Formats: sequence, structure tokens, C-alpha cells
Amino acid sequence: MDKILIVDDERHLCDSLRFALEDDYQIFISHDTKEAKDIISKEDISVVLLDLKLGNENGLDLLREIKKDDRGIQVIVMTAYGTIESTIQAIKEGAYHYLTKPLDMEELHIYINKAIEYRNLNFSLDNLKSLVGEKYNFKGIVGNSQVLQAMLQKVRKVLNIDSTVLITGESGTGKDLVAKALHFESNKKDNNFVVVNCAAIPNNLLESELFGYEKGAFTGADRKAIGKIQLANNGTLFLDEIAEMDLQLQAKILRTVENMEVTPLGSNKSIKVNVRIIAATNKDLYEEVKKGNFREDLYYRLNVIKIEVPPLRERKGDIPLLIEHFINKYNKKLNKNVKGLSEEAKKILYRYNYPGNVRELENLIEMLVALSDKDIIEKEEIPDHIRNNIYDRSENGQIYIKIGTSLKEIERIVIQKTLEHYNGNRKETAEKLQISVRNLQYKIKEYNL
Repeated sequence: MDKILIVDDERHLCDSLRFALEDDYQIFISHDTKEAKDIISKEDISVVLLDLKLGNENGLDLLREIKKDDRGIQVIVMTAYGTIESTIQAIKEGAYHYLTKPLDMEELHIYINKAIEYRNLNFSLDNLKSLVGEKYNFKGIVGNSQVLQAMLQKVRKVLNIDSTVLITGESGTGKDLVAKALHFESNKKDNNFVVVNCAAIPNNLLESELFGYEKGAFTGADRKAIGKIQLANNGTLFLDEIAEMDLQLQAKILRTVENMEVTPLGSNKSIKVNVRIIAATNKDLYEEVKKGNFREDLYYRLNVIKIEVPPLRERKGDIPLLIEHFINKYNKKLNKNVKGLSEEAKKILYRYNYPGNVRELENLIEMLVALSDKDIIEKEEIPDHIRNNIYDRSENGQIYIKIGTSLKEIERIVIQKTLEHYNGNRKETAEKLQISVRNLQYKIKEYNL
């Protein structure tokens, strides 16, 4: 039962209100601010019915203290001395609603219930924000490898800088997690994080999605619609797969980035916004610029701070942590009790190269947990295409490759392992492989090494 505190120096009114409300709520009564504060400190009060004139005391002072404490308590102000000035002041100080005496009991019931609903909604939103913050912070990016920690160190440096950020990396590396961490760990975390997948929305709809439109702007526009950029005002706009946006729309995005304003379709009026823009792509945007697929001016505007998310094959030391993380996640989600993998299964998963990166590993673990009837996942449960994959470990300068591996895959592995052996020195790698540096650079690009 919700708890209601009545604060009024008129004792007969307090008794009348108790009689009218006690069937639906647990009622507390105070005749002065000191007693009221004492009750609030001990009880989980949902709504305070507060008289603005308490003898020689001012109810507004108590209202200020209640709101300063910020425990979600909703205050309905009631007074026989209603003036426009006191009404405005009470609302400014955070009162939920304002009623004048004599009170209409039916109206009072309605507003108490609405105040309680509002309070519960705020608690739900705060809880949701807390859960989102926990999920999409650095704890959600699993790994302690040097290359991953170096990336996270860069992320931490730019958390509260409003400059645009370009996140690059292969599909499945977790670019969206980095974008969410940039928002939910920053000083914008209490404002909107708006995601637009430029590859998932047809170009003819993407413009209206981003900028919004006025009623009658085009056929079917039967109402006004707010665009995603405006929704992200004072927060973050995440443009995923930015390379898929067509050139005409890129020009409009450029103007938004430069001037921080949007013009809805069908309108001649520009609207000022304050948005941090984060873009992500799995393509080489500079190559797209050279091909004429991406505007050079927009590229430089977006590429102020570049964060490159490493592929899983470059952070294989994180695979054991990721496996444990995903097993725990899907045990909870699927109500299973898988404790881990056998040593043989671990070896297979550790040496696999994961062309789909972390997303592929997560999907694999979800499938293994879902289908497993045992505490320990055995190697036989791992799909054939992974279990029978090339045995590409290297020891003492030697590479072990499974018979039947294609020549193209062998070439990729040899180049990759030789590069690793010589710490990325392309000249030395090319000499050892007896090819030109130019040819090596071509192969690196071809195999996305």
C-alpha cells in the first residue's frame, strides 16, 4: 500500500483527509515541517499533500527540501491562499500538481494516483538507465589483451569530448559496443542515444528518418514527424554503416555536422541541435573517397577521432575470457548449467580464426550451450567447419597446416604468421617471402590482414 503524508496545520482537515483516503493508502499526518521531515526520513513516502501556509512556516521551504533530497517523492500542493505567483513558484520548485481548498475528493484521488504512477515510471526509467549503463560500459567489452586495452585507453580519453568519432573495424568486432560505451560512460549518459543503421534503411526513407518532416511534405506524410537527429539533441547520434549512405544525403549530413542544425523535409526553417555524432563502418572510408563513393569533406569531418576495433584474430588471448563470458550469459538466458569446455574443445576454439569475429564466437557459444545436455562441452559438439579447420598454430618458427587446406588459405596464413614473426615489418617480411613490398601490401589488403 502506498504511503501518503499530509502536511497541514488545520487538524480537522487532516482528519477529514485521513478518513477519505485511508482505505486506499497508508496515511501519515504532520502539522509542521520538522515533524514532516522526521516522517519522510523514516518512511517510504510516495506522495506528500502539502499546505503552502503552515502557521508561521512556508510550505515552499519544505517542498524545496523534499526535491533536493530527490527520493522520487511527488508533492501535491494545496492551499486556500492560491495566487498565480504561488502556483507558478510551486511548480517551478518541483510540485507535481496544485490544488486549491476546499478540495474535491474525487479530483484529489485522481491526482494522487497519477502522481504515484509518475513516481513508479521514474523509478522504472532510472532502473532501466542503470541496467543499460551496466551493460554498455567498459564491462561489456570483454578482454585484457594489449591491443584491446590500448583501444579502450583511447576511448577513455575522448569520453567527454564533443568531437565526432569514426569507429572502424571488421564486421562483428563490436563497433556498436564501443559507440555505446562512448555514450553511457560520458557526461551525456542521461540523454538519448539514438542509433541509425544506414544499411538497413532504404536511401529514399533514410533522409526523412534522420531529419524528420512536416505534414504534407510528401505523399503519405499525414502528420509531422521528428527526425532521429532532433531526438538525439543533447545526446549522441550513432550512424552505423555510414559508408552505405548515398552522396546526396551525405551532403545534408555534412551541413548538420558543420552547423549543428537540421531542416525537416517540407520546411524552410532550420532547427539548432547539440548532438555528438559517432559514425561506424567496416569499409576503408578513404578508399571509398578515392572511388568516388564517399564525400571527402564529410570523411575529414567524421574522422576527427578515429578508433579502430581490432579483429578477434589479433586478440586471441581474449578468447578464453570471451568464452567464459558468453557461457555465463547464455546459461542465464537459456536456463542451462554448462560449466565449460573440454581441453580438446578449447584447443579447437582457440586456434580457429573467426572471420566473423566476436559475433561469430558469441553465436557459436549460444548454439553450443543451447544444444548441450552435459556440464562440459566436448569437441564432438563443435560444428565440422570449425573442428576441421586448418591447424594454424606456429611453434619455433614453424607453421602446422592441415592436409587439404586450399593454397589460397595457406598463402594467407603464411603471410600473416610471417608478419607476426617480424612484428609487422613489411620490408623484412617481403624479403623472407621473396616477394616485393608492393606485392605484400596487395596481399595484406586482399586478405584483410
